[in-house]
Amino acid sequence: MNALDTFLFGLYPYICLTIFLLGSLIRFDRDQYTWKSDSSQMLKVGQLRLGSNLFHIGVLFLFFGHFFGMLTPHFVYESFISAGAKQLMAMVSGGIAGLLGFVGVTLLLHRRLSEPRIRVNSKTSDIVLLILLWLQLALGLATIPLSAQHLDGSMMMKLAGWAQSIVTFQTGAPALLAEAGWIFKMHMFLGMSIFLIFPFTRLVHVWSGFGAVAYLVRPHQVVRARRLNVPADQNQPRRPGARV
Repeated sequence: MNALDTFLFGLYPYICLTIFLLGSLIRFDRDQYTWKSDSSQMLKVGQLRLGSNLFHIGVLFLFFGHFFGMLTPHFVYESFISAGAKQLMAMVSGGIAGLLGFVGVTLLLHRRLSEPRIRVNSKTSDIVLLILLWLQLALGLATIPLSAQHLDGSMMMKLAGWAQSIVTFQTGAPALLAEAGWIFKMHMFLGMSIFLIFPFTRLVHVWSGFGAVAYLVRPHQVVRARRLNVPADQNQPRRPGARV
């Protein structure tokens, strides 16, 4: 492992996670009025609806698939599924979800660049973000043929071992990627970079989506009418023609 690999896969993940968490907190504290998705849903509604639905379905599946697939230790599932079978399942399900997300983000990117009214009101960060997401999904799909060359699950185990070593602050994590191809490394680097820019883009609204789940488990609110304390003399009926 050279110095660049050590930095990119040993130190860079912690830089990205630190900025991701602290940046999100600071933006919520200081710029709550920018904490939104900046919808342009009045223009080209059909393409927006189709692209957004495909993108969110694909990306949400991929996010949770990567999260649990990479961070779940092998001993938890080795009794009922082998590493090779898990990799094959990840390739099929991830390929379908990745294709849905790729088509969705392509529609969203085309809509934002081809419609002059949307383009002129788009921030630079909006376009850069969509391009990065497009590249990330394309790289993810490109890893599938490479994964098919070693269906024993060995490479998947090394990638999962790297992720688990990072979150548990173990040393030697970059060495696990010594045999990984450059497409895998680019996919991982770009994924970490998306977390790095997360607090500075419209992606912060993802936190609100997860926060809304709390409404499913919060206790019921009891609402009661407040009684006003009316002076006793005001409760007495007034005589006709009496001065108020």
